[in-house]
Amino acid sequence: MASSLEQLEASHGVTVRWRSYELRPAGAPPISPEYRKRIEAGRPQLHATAKERYGIIMNPGPFGMNSRPVLIGAKYAEHMGKGKEYHANLLAAYWTQAEKIDDLDNLANHAVEIGLNREAFLAALTDPVYDQEVSDDIQTAAEYGLKGVPALIFNDKYYVSGAQPLATLVNVVEKVQSEK
Repeated sequence: MASSLEQLEASHGVTVRWRSYELRPAGAPPISPEYRKRIEAGRPQLHATAKERYGIIMNPGPFGMNSRPVLIGAKYAEHMGKGKEYHANLLAAYWTQAEKIDDLDNLANHAVEIGLNREAFLAALTDPVYDQEVSDDIQTAAEYGLKGVPALIFNDKYYVSGAQPLATLVNVVEKVQSEK
């Protein structure tokens, strides 16, 4: 079953543009045990919702991974015309196949799966241009006041927090379209 975003792209011609965001950037203080416990307590509901709404059996990867290489890899994939495939592949690998996607060898294997050159991909992970693009996205998120994911911004004006059903997203798109 397709996600709400995929359905929205198909039904309303919306273009999804992924932006980088680090929940736990390098140097962030450790997560308190209390907060970690709250996160873990909410996972059964998250898993049930994913199964009910989208038919997805969640099996997430390790908690607290370094997402920076994944984000830099996304920028490279986008420049190579493989952004959509990269995002779909890595989201599935992490959220349904419990993979440690910050492992550079594993990450490069995923890049090859979608048709990218392994050596060029690995080189891109240390390219300051792609790293800066990630930093620019993170700065944009800070300017919007975002503090979590998923977060959707429509027409640089409307913020929708969290994974939402298609009907909610359609309402926002129709509001944006009515204003044009």
